[in-house]
Amino acid sequence: MFDASTPVAALLGLLGLLVGSFLNVVIYRLPKMMEQRWAAECAELHATDDAPAPSKSQPFNLMVPRSRCPHCGHRIRWFENIPVFSYLALRGRCSQCSTPISVRYPAIEVVTAAMFAWCGWHFGWGWEALAWSGFSAAVLALAAIDWDTTLLPDDITLPLLWTGLCVAGLRITDTLLPDALWGAVAGYMSLWLVYWAFKLVTGKEGMGYGDFKLFAAFGAWFGWQALIPVILMASLIGAVVGIAIKLKGNLREGGYVPFGPFLALAGLTSMVFGPPAMLAVVGL
Repeated sequence: MFDASTPVAALLGLLGLLVGSFLNVVIYRLPKMMEQRWAAECAELHATDDAPAPSKSQPFNLMVPRSRCPHCGHRIRWFENIPVFSYLALRGRCSQCSTPISVRYPAIEVVTAAMFAWCGWHFGWGWEALAWSGFSAAVLALAAIDWDTTLLPDDITLPLLWTGLCVAGLRITDTLLPDALWGAVAGYMSLWLVYWAFKLVTGKEGMGYGDFKLFAAFGAWFGWQALIPVILMASLIGAVVGIAIKLKGNLREGGYVPFGPFLALAGLTSMVFGPPAMLAVVGL
């Protein structure tokens, strides 16, 4: 049924396709940029006055170099980089070497478009729809990066945290600033305490500091009231997926499963359905 929110949803959905294409770049390149930065810092730390200066490598960031096929090095042309449509036109293969292209690329674009369209449909045109669209894009990128690398980059988690506090302070969202502030504090401290309790008991690290920051960001966006529903939903999803992976024998080396993707999924669920509905799902 057509209503006033339909054009907004369509417009934001189209924007989401473009943003999703950019997220694919972020998901692939940001961890590599972090590794390069760490390598440069280590080299600088261990450098001596007699050691030769390290050679400058080619620039590698979110803008350069242009995207290439990782198998044959074919430079992706503009008409091969149209979200979703190029993948379908190329039948999911490189135009040069016919190597299969991961289906995750169009999947990220479609999911981003769907989330943006939902924000436009639910919130209508305005800053709130744009704010939650940005939230969903950042959370999706974090989920994919953490699944691939077990990293939750500060380059995304910290801006997400501060943006949540800012939009609450500006009354762009329904979350009040005191609730957002204490949500950020409680989100970080709760997982920090769990981390140290687990480490003291087992001598192992059960999660990373990126999880603390992501949970703090959710506290900033949703308020402290949403923290229990979010963590319960994330734990439930993580338990189900973890058991399924273990039964299939696909656990990674060390037997761990990153928690960030499940936390991210719970955060997106909270955005769509709200914390009370999540509590009903987990039986509370």
